[in-house]
Amino acid sequence: MAKKPTPAPVSKEVAVNAEVIASDFSAANALALIARETEARTRAVATQLGYQLPADCTDPDLIQRDIAANMRRSVEACLEVGRGLAVLKAACQHGQFLSRLDALGIDSKVAARFMQSAVKFANVATSRHLTDAIGSQSKLFEMLVLDDEQIEELELTGQTGELSLDDIATMSVKELRAALREERQERQADQQLLEKKNAKIDQLERDKKRIAKLAPDEELQALMAEATSITRDAMGAIRGGVRAALIALKNHTDDNAVLMAGLVGQIQADLNALRQEFDLPDVSNAADAQLASEVAQWAGK
Repeated sequence: MAKKPTPAPVSKEVAVNAEVIASDFSAANALALIARETEARTRAVATQLGYQLPADCTDPDLIQRDIAANMRRSVEACLEVGRGLAVLKAACQHGQFLSRLDALGIDSKVAARFMQSAVKFANVATSRHLTDAIGSQSKLFEMLVLDDEQIEELELTGQTGELSLDDIATMSVKELRAALREERQERQADQQLLEKKNAKIDQLERDKKRIAKLAPDEELQALMAEATSITRDAMGAIRGGVRAALIALKNHTDDNAVLMAGLVGQIQADLNALRQEFDLPDVSNAADAQLASEVAQWAGK
């Protein structure tokens, strides 16, 4: 009986798929690129905010644990939590940050205020006396309404406007909120006043340029009209604002007579100085009836 030939062994070697390998390499390179970009972004945010990365590492797990360790209620700890959260957000891939906040037990809105505080106070070298005066997380969050310039003033001089570090240290959160609101309103009023003054100056400059182009008679008419307008503004301020202020002082107490006399006297002194500078007669008491009549007619035009 003839012997059957032994079949060749079946090869167990997996066929090489060049396309799959190329695809895997491409995916690995993409992940490596994302990792490098994430690390660079994380380190940049940490440097900007002055946050010390735990073990000089950008691992989100380590940053999260560092935040948890700082979650006490001192101001410096709150700032450190804010810095850490900003860096953690930079270290997380899209959609991962909220789950990290859930793990830390931090509401997203509260986290946003922590991060705003870190950014706001990163603009100055926050000193111990400033953080001690603020004293609590609640006050820190209230301070977010201040401009960077005001925070720097507090840092350097201990005061901004009418608000001082001593005031901040002794006020309740409610009192601080009211003081900050008042400070903001006063600052806005000052800014509006400055803008009005600048607008008036700009208008005067434009008027000067326009008058300079006029013929002599037209220029004189324009100058007289401008002088009349300014004088009427001054008279309106005296008859309106100054008089109202004097009435308020008198109604408050009769002991303000000396102050009131001083205010009126200063106005009178300025008017006397103008008369002396331009060698003008005093027509206020009609000593020169003809001149007084001419002035009255001119003012009534």
